[in-house]
Amino acid sequence: MSVKIKPAGKLLIIAAVVTAGILSVKWYQGRPKEAGKAVEVGKVILPDAPEASLKGDAVLIPLPDNADAVNGGTRITWERMAWNSQFSGMYANGGIRTTKNSLFDKAHLDISYVRQDDCNKQMADLVKFAGEYKNNPNETGVLITFMGDGMPAFMSSLSKELEPLGAEYQPIIIPVAHGKSYGEDQVMGPLSWKQDPHNAIGKCVAGVLRDGDVNILLKWAGDNGLKVNPDETTYDATAINLIAASDFLDAPNKYITGYTESRKVVAGGKTTGRDTVVGVDAVATWTPGDVNVATKKGGLVTIANTRQYASQMPNQTIAIKKWANDHRTDIENMIIALAQAGDQVRSFNEAKQFAAEVSAKLYQEKDAAYWLKYYNGVAEKDIRGMTVNLGGSTVFNLADMANTYGLGNDKVDRYKAVYNTFGNLMVKMYPSIMPSFMPYEKAVDKSFLLSVISNHPELLEGKAIETKYADQITEAVSSRSYHIEFETGSAIIRPSSYRTLDEIFESAVVAEGLKLGVNGYTDNNGTDAINLPLSEKRAAAVKDYLVHKGLKDGRIDARGFGAAKPVADNRTEEGRSRNRRVEIVLGN
Repeated sequence: MSVKIKPAGKLLIIAAVVTAGILSVKWYQGRPKEAGKAVEVGKVILPDAPEASLKGDAVLIPLPDNADAVNGGTRITWERMAWNSQFSGMYANGGIRTTKNSLFDKAHLDISYVRQDDCNKQMADLVKFAGEYKNNPNETGVLITFMGDGMPAFMSSLSKELEPLGAEYQPIIIPVAHGKSYGEDQVMGPLSWKQDPHNAIGKCVAGVLRDGDVNILLKWAGDNGLKVNPDETTYDATAINLIAASDFLDAPNKYITGYTESRKVVAGGKTTGRDTVVGVDAVATWTPGDVNVATKKGGLVTIANTRQYASQMPNQTIAIKKWANDHRTDIENMIIALAQAGDQVRSFNEAKQFAAEVSAKLYQEKDAAYWLKYYNGVAEKDIRGMTVNLGGSTVFNLADMANTYGLGNDKVDRYKAVYNTFGNLMVKMYPSIMPSFMPYEKAVDKSFLLSVISNHPELLEGKAIETKYADQITEAVSSRSYHIEFETGSAIIRPSSYRTLDEIFESAVVAEGLKLGVNGYTDNNGTDAINLPLSEKRAAAVKDYLVHKGLKDGRIDARGFGAAKPVADNRTEEGRSRNRRVEIVLGN
């Protein structure tokens, strides 16, 4: 049974350990010893990578050796999908297994990476390990990485599987965050969808159901007020329909090969007795799936991706709670090593190239040049001559990790917004399969990261990822109207609308790569001299609410349009009510 130690008790223990450590160090330093060889710990060099996180003269750490480390440290098997957001992990480990002079070697860790794209197999392996660890605390540890937006469903299922072992053997998300998808996960569809999202109604998208890439589709559809048919066996002409894929490469392959299937037609939520044949109009996938679409068939462009929904898909790590608490120092050392690795990969092309080479060895697919190209992300012509955006990931330093979990300067918990947004989406889409999900506070343990931030402020010197926003939106990704209640004739927001505004805030946090437009409208009662300034004040009030919650002032463009652009008939009360609205636009 684990025992929680109160802060005062922790201080006494730390003081005792420090005192003993000082005495040991004095003895160690005073003992007779032979002089060792001089070791190059690093060299000062100007960062040469675009958007480097380190500034001016920075220390380029010598690259790891090729030989396996023999450090006698904690042994861990770490399962991970083929994903470029893990470049910092590739650099930190030095190879498929920890190599000499790598950052993980210096942290006294012996980690073996295993490519595992099957999330069901990942879950089974972690459940198996939990049972073995309960019987043998010397068992090799098992960690798995997964897409952050898919965690509510994954953690809830995993928790049920682990219930028989007891509370100590429940899963937790430890903030050993490598990085995030930064463009490569995307919905690719016809250009007409980009011109008008309503052109997606009645069309079909192939993707892995209840997966991160399909989540991008759900987020985009929700932001545009479009319905999605959750039943992959029926066809609804008034909604976007889903075609199930077995994995992220099967989805684009269905588009490339012209796959079709027969569906039962539904209308108004009921079957009609008619059948229809549907094909794949769009795809939810990630690299190399997006590359396959572009090079083998073409014709699709980016409708929405993780460069826009920039907080949506951080790389998250799951551990068994008992193992994590037993190996607290190891986890903190992993965070330190990955933070250093993040700055190295972001700042030095040599480090980034090294990470690409390890990725190629681990994934056993393509070569280092391929993984490096699509880590950076590119815009190039597809087989039909259309310009497409392919790839794109980035890695985290310590400042990015802090920002992800609400421990940064703005105190915005980005991952909480992601976790709750997509947890609620899954409950709404699949209430019978997922009636609820594990609460965020139970799923995530920030204490490991908080300890590192508190004890290693020097690692916060690296610049965090920062989005630069244009003065105004010139290309909208989504637009949706909300009914915000104000006091009559004023810009004072009624408390009944706070929940709606909080949902808008969370949606904006997920879509951190996009500018936020807040447009206020009124009905046509009254004159323009009254309606226009009133709509401006109401838009400004919504902006003030969101800024107070933590969004940057410069990201939000608030404007009032009075009675212009009505969406309903002002001659009816229902129409006037719909016209009194706040429109939220996300765009570039």
